[in-house]
Amino acid sequence: MAGMNPNGKYAPIADIPLQMRKWPSAKITKAPIWCSVDLRDGNQALINPMGIETKLAFFDLLVKLGFKEIEVGFPAASDTEYDFIRRLIEEDHIPDDVTIQVLCQSREKLVEKTIESLKGCKKAIFHIYNSTSPAQRKYTFNKSKEEIKQIAIDGVKCIKRCLSEEDRKRIRLEYSPESFSMTEIDFAVEICEAVKNEWGTSKDNKIILNLPTTVECSTPNVYADQIEYFANHITDRENVIISTHCHNDRGTGVASCEMGLLAGADRVEGCLFGNGERTGNLDIVNVALNMFSQGVDPELDFRDIPTIADYYKKFTEMEINPRTPYVGELVFTAFSGSHQDAIRKGMVARADMAENALWDVPYLLIDPHDIGREYEGIIRINSQSGKGGSAYILEQKYGLNLPKAMHPALGDVIKKAADKAQRELKPEEIYELFVKQWITNKSNLEVLDLAETQLEGKSDSSQVSCRAVVNWKGEQFAIGEKGNGPLDAFSAALANTPAPKFNITAFHEHSVGTGNNTSAYAYVQITLENGSTFWGVGTSTSVGRAGINAVVSALNQI
Repeated sequence: MAGMNPNGKYAPIADIPLQMRKWPSAKITKAPIWCSVDLRDGNQALINPMGIETKLAFFDLLVKLGFKEIEVGFPAASDTEYDFIRRLIEEDHIPDDVTIQVLCQSREKLVEKTIESLKGCKKAIFHIYNSTSPAQRKYTFNKSKEEIKQIAIDGVKCIKRCLSEEDRKRIRLEYSPESFSMTEIDFAVEICEAVKNEWGTSKDNKIILNLPTTVECSTPNVYADQIEYFANHITDRENVIISTHCHNDRGTGVASCEMGLLAGADRVEGCLFGNGERTGNLDIVNVALNMFSQGVDPELDFRDIPTIADYYKKFTEMEINPRTPYVGELVFTAFSGSHQDAIRKGMVARADMAENALWDVPYLLIDPHDIGREYEGIIRINSQSGKGGSAYILEQKYGLNLPKAMHPALGDVIKKAADKAQRELKPEEIYELFVKQWITNKSNLEVLDLAETQLEGKSDSSQVSCRAVVNWKGEQFAIGEKGNGPLDAFSAALANTPAPKFNITAFHEHSVGTGNNTSAYAYVQITLENGSTFWGVGTSTSVGRAGINAVVSALNQI
């Protein structure tokens, strides 16, 4: 079979001349500055862009989640963008500790319109950009490096001309060499240095230099090298905020962001659940909860992921892949039998631990409860599921604590049904199969009438007389016998029918419910003379009758 030979069409990105790199041994120990770009970068990627009312509701959600910097739009691009920003300001949606960010190209009329949109805003970030990669210089602009650098410098000059002295106190600058990931690293440093020098910086007026993987074009370690090299070579580093803005073209946006933070980045731009052009922007939720799983406070509130996801889907009209980390429908689900068994055992052990005990449940990176998820959906059943998963469902959802030795018998029944259905079985379907197989099954033996009498005046007061009318494979028998309790007496009486001889080799019982609604459940294993074993389940308001029903159930498995 022929492979895929690139044949010279594709080439790896150039190496970064970084010696003695430090990022591989670094650790993420604190949250970065987060900036949501859902309302601009995310919005422009939607099939149906959000209207003003939806954007207002989305902004309020982002504030509630704890974002302190939010890119809200490109006010010079359309009346909708402009009007939305004005309503944010005029209707006082922006808390004092939140900074809005606006995007603009370096054209004087657009800059003027953008600054006008910020009238009355207490603080804002003016985000200006131009593309810098060789391909963009060649195809889009047909300009040299010097000419591209001059575009950036002229943009900053334009902003400065349009800002009053008072404006400069409340408006900070962010500059992005768009397509940084594909730009020669020394030229990226050079153009950012020129922008920084033109704008001017100080401890109270730090510039944001945003270094995007506009197109993700390398392995994440290369991006980390780019960030560390940039941080080592930009001057006045203490007054520069290095920001990441990762896309996901290679499917490693989260890794690129995390490695960028290891390499010295201070700030992260991204969207909820990875919305954005092409394969999407960085998934901020993913990165934040990755930090949380390592014991780092992300300083964002994702304690109710299901509700956040519902709002996101409503606002964007986008779906969330069921395998999306932390939020997807299936991420706290196990189909594999060995996984199910390990999760079940971990959960059982966890029940007796302190709430903040170190989390170590197999296969689950974090406690689903920490982000508003539930345990009920952890184990789901299909034809690949093992014997323990179905038992866990019955225990967690219906309170039925089947003996471990009975799990294989249950697993066989459920697996056969799932195989036939060729799909996942819902918990209620598993319960119905259990009831049909062990509770209502009358294929061999049916009890038509039953009476128990406590025998008085005997030295052993547990002696019971049992009389019954039973139907064995269509033939009716009247039987009776004495025994040490109802179960022993009934079992002895069955010797007077054609039913196979057996011994009770295991018995378990428990109650379900409380008060007047309590039911007893009995689980009985019988062993026939030929060594075959069968499990039965019985339920009643009395333990004795539940045990008899369990023997009947077991004989109906033969």
